[in-house]
Amino acid sequence: MSPFIRKTVIVLSLIVFGYVTAGYVRARSSDDKAFRALTVYSEVLDHIQKDYVDEPNMHQVTNGALHGLVDSLDSESSYLSPLEYSDYKEKSAVAAKAHAGLALTKRFGYISVISALPDSPAAKAGLQLGDVLEKIAGFTTGQMAIEQAQLLLSGDPGAVVKLSVIRRGKTEPQDMEVSLERLPSPKLIEDRLEGDIAYLHVPEFYAGTTKQIRDELVQFDKQGAHKLILDLRDCALGDDQEGISTAQLFLSSGNIATLKGQTISPVVSAADPSKVVWTQPVSILIGNGTAGPAEIVAAAISDNHRGETVGDRTYGTASMQKLIELDDGSALFLTLANYYTPAGKEIPVDGVTPTRVVRPLPDDVAEIDQQTLPAPSSSPDDPVVKKAVEILQGTATARKAA
Repeated sequence: MSPFIRKTVIVLSLIVFGYVTAGYVRARSSDDKAFRALTVYSEVLDHIQKDYVDEPNMHQVTNGALHGLVDSLDSESSYLSPLEYSDYKEKSAVAAKAHAGLALTKRFGYISVISALPDSPAAKAGLQLGDVLEKIAGFTTGQMAIEQAQLLLSGDPGAVVKLSVIRRGKTEPQDMEVSLERLPSPKLIEDRLEGDIAYLHVPEFYAGTTKQIRDELVQFDKQGAHKLILDLRDCALGDDQEGISTAQLFLSSGNIATLKGQTISPVVSAADPSKVVWTQPVSILIGNGTAGPAEIVAAAISDNHRGETVGDRTYGTASMQKLIELDDGSALFLTLANYYTPAGKEIPVDGVTPTRVVRPLPDDVAEIDQQTLPAPSSSPDDPVVKKAVEILQGTATARKAA
């Protein structure tokens, strides 16, 4: 490191810590922990500069530190360097015409899959819950923001995106490709099961989903259906407000969800009797691929004792992020608030636990790891559907989850 750079780093550090110290002396309150943390950071930085085996690239050091700092918060928060943010703005300014159809999160520091939309390029390629996208279009996803990954997975129809994927149950990455397609609005899948039970699968809570669900519920009622299975498995995309308005179709009283954070005053979404369409029994199917607005619906139905939730724990992502631009041209995708269930549980922390747990049998787990997980369906052979039917028929004997 040149003497000039070394002096510059030291001077800037002194300015920063002088400012923090002055503030600390004035406030002397909860800033104590932050002050001690910055002191440790200063000590680490000093040792890196003086003792590291080679002359360190301080730009890489500080850039990596900032990425790690924000990545440690939660899976939805990310830091973008000035160069990364400039590239992000340029690419996001162009409306993509085709997509892969993936719901993404971050796992082990890399982008990973929550679910794939039915009949999407991602689904056709066999991508599924738990797959880790080690590389997208040749770029490593370590420290990559979810929003950056989605941009790399969108573009012109027919464009091919190369992936390096660590599949569920595997340890070595394998090369895969997805050919981008125009994605139509996902269709609700409806069916009639035995007796007077109707089935409705929601793949995504896009704009207008609540209206479509309302119309289907009205039709079910006219057709003589008196019980409903609402399948929210592998539903991880969409608008949180659509999830709230969908829950209002079923609830005449009680709260649906509360959005709150350190600087966000609690926003309580309540039931509205005038919006209720379905007053008959309902069971909600959920699983590890259930996330976001679908979690809001499931928790509202369950916590208000409006119906049973059947299946497995949801992924846990229902929250609100904000893009914050910084003075040096960098940016943050920062989680400002999380959704809480009517019972007060923080969804991104706890997920939504089903009232009736139905998981793959232990003997099936190894087999599932080697194959494509079955897509949600109304098949009577599906153990989750079977349990929901038993519940609605009043013959279930399984114990409720603790």
